[in-house]
Amino acid sequence: MQALLALAVLAAWLGVAGFLRLDRPLDRLHCVSFVNVSCGASILIAAALQGGAPDDVIKLAMLTGALLLGGAAIAHSTARAIVRRRAPR
Repeated sequence: MQALLALAVLAAWLGVAGFLRLDRPLDRLHCVSFVNVSCGASILIAAALQGGAPDDVIKLAMLTGALLLGGAAIAHSTARAIVRRRAPR
């Protein structure tokens, strides 16, 4: 379990390093999505392996799913706004 939490922290720092390294805003969105998916999944698996109450794991799974869907929608709308802003008129 502690290894999964350490993996989540490592993934977050890797996302920060990638975000700072990349130049274009569209590329930076990949780093944000990577952090959402990797940290959310590893924390969810760590909670499930800990053997807590099943209701808590289900709530965390629903929260992680909402985070993934919301993060994807926000990343898509941000990328679309960036592309439209750059498009010739």
